[in-house]
Amino acid sequence: MIFVIDTSSAMTALAVIDESGVVEREEVFPTIRNLSMADHLRSLAGAAMPAKIAVATGPGSFTGLRVGVSFGLGLAMGLRIPIVPLPTLDLQAARSDEPATAVSEAGRGRVYYQLPGGEPALGEASEIPKTYRLVGWVAPKTEAALEQSSHVLRPERELRTFGQAAAIVLEKAREVPYGSLKLEYMQSFASKSI
Repeated sequence: MIFVIDTSSAMTALAVIDESGVVEREEVFPTIRNLSMADHLRSLAGAAMPAKIAVATGPGSFTGLRVGVSFGLGLAMGLRIPIVPLPTLDLQAARSDEPATAVSEAGRGRVYYQLPGGEPALGEASEIPKTYRLVGWVAPKTEAALEQSSHVLRPERELRTFGQAAAIVLEKAREVPYGSLKLEYMQSFASKSI
């Protein structure tokens, strides 16, 4: 079993995927500060023991990323099993069966975004190219700003589940040594001059 953890955005997502890529169970819920990650994973996995841990590595909020990655890394190290980094925007992009701009909450009215084949960027809703529809998790206020800027978010019913997207991203993802897991925080992006 592979445990997948994403706490990098407006939603927290957990999934249990078997080695062949079949999603056994998953759960997506609004991100909360007092989350008991162990309880949620225990309820999803039952008695199954993970063979690997996968964690979303951002871009995302400092606190959000630290919660999921710290838990996942501690679990992987404690069980002596591999850890696999999964970029947050790649996970969101994989939820769509057509090219889409992946978005994730960045706070303060901004979003992280990534065009198909592009690199992650940080910007205001009005700065995101309108080439593709959007896919991702953002706060309601950010969603309203995106819609006001004439962006279209693909409805959840049209998308793959988080677990299905994670299974796709895991196909190309590679394990990394515990000490080399790199996270992308908002600070890693250059600030815009005024």
